[in-house]
Amino acid sequence: MNASEDGWVPHWAGSQNVYLLAPNEMTARTLHKDLGDPLADITSHDTYLRGFPHAAFRRMREEDPVAWVEEQGGSGFWAITRHADVIEVSRDYKRFTAARGIRIEEMDSEELEARRSMMELDPPDHTRLRRLVQPGFTPRVVLTYEEAFRKLVRLVFDRVLPLGEFDFVTEIARELPIRMLCRLLGVPETDAGDMVAWGDQMISNADPEYTPVIIDKVDTEEYRLLPFRSPAALEVFRYAEDLARERRAHPRDDIITTLLTAEPDGEPLTDLEFKNFFTLMMVAGNETTRHTISHGLIYLHDHPEQLAMLTHDLEALSSGATEEILRASGVTMHFRRTAAVDTEIRGVPIGRGDKVVMWYTSANYDEDVFDEPFIFDIHRDPNPHVTFGTGRHVCLGAALARLEVRVFLEEFLSRAPSFELGPPDRLRSNFISGIKHLPIRIG
Repeated sequence: MNASEDGWVPHWAGSQNVYLLAPNEMTARTLHKDLGDPLADITSHDTYLRGFPHAAFRRMREEDPVAWVEEQGGSGFWAITRHADVIEVSRDYKRFTAARGIRIEEMDSEELEARRSMMELDPPDHTRLRRLVQPGFTPRVVLTYEEAFRKLVRLVFDRVLPLGEFDFVTEIARELPIRMLCRLLGVPETDAGDMVAWGDQMISNADPEYTPVIIDKVDTEEYRLLPFRSPAALEVFRYAEDLARERRAHPRDDIITTLLTAEPDGEPLTDLEFKNFFTLMMVAGNETTRHTISHGLIYLHDHPEQLAMLTHDLEALSSGATEEILRASGVTMHFRRTAAVDTEIRGVPIGRGDKVVMWYTSANYDEDVFDEPFIFDIHRDPNPHVTFGTGRHVCLGAALARLEVRVFLEEFLSRAPSFELGPPDRLRSNFISGIKHLPIRIG
């Protein structure tokens, strides 16, 4: 498809040397025309610059759903690509432990202890820490945040939408989740810009736009005891230390005060535990939701009949659209476990100590579970996606993320039902399926 006279092109237009869906598989509601290389290196950050390599994962689901993957600089891992197997690994913490790390990266015992957060713990330790903040993120409590978030969205839109043309990511998607998180944590919204920048440097540590300390390009040994091997963690830790001093002197009714006064084992959190906990919430509470919103806008733009239905009946369809966007985007592409015992999956022997990587995005396209998974359908029901994980480690902020995506859709489409998008600039990462920039024209 050719670009229009002013240079605007469909976001999926690209190289012909790719695996495309067969003509009989494509309809007006097809999600991804370009599925990538069926033999793509799924460990390479560069692979994901053109989007999730669906052809490679579809091939693995069909031919080798428990596949051994070699990796440069690592011991290799088992790639778990089917929905049922992802659920099995997620829920069986006695066979598959989180305590050895949740990223593909391997860490020694010193690194593990220095960087350990709630996510690198199994029950009962994980349960005790999760209980500290879980009351503030239950679906019932999250619903009480809706009015505040809706007001926040309207304030941002009042400022941005009159611009007519702008970068959707920097002006809207980056702004909304972090501002809401600031309110929940009880930190000044004026600090939101710093928090986003620190989060980008850490979780996007393979992308040169966000950090000069590129995880697979430079020596990061001096930062190995910091989250994501990122020097930005030093800034986050200093910020957390300042917060802790202020809250101990002046307690408030907020999450920070709760963490500082809690005694999950009869003892308060150590300074390191608090800093790692704060870092986790800062990153997890912002990055994934912002990218989901950006993906969602692309999907709706590319499926005008779905957009028209949603815009016509926002109240009835926004929740279903939210779930389908969450399924299709799968922003957190994987998490890892380590086999705690000799075991097997689908009859494939898994050795004790082997890394086992659950590919959530692949599971969300499993043909055994989802009818026509490459079709974008805001009416999809049931929609048992695993975007938030499952089991005891299911995302603590799932209800909040759902609320934020739904309210964004309702408010944006009620004010800007017509819009054009330019090509997205994708994040270089094998962990987060991110959109860095997305040109938009309103009206």
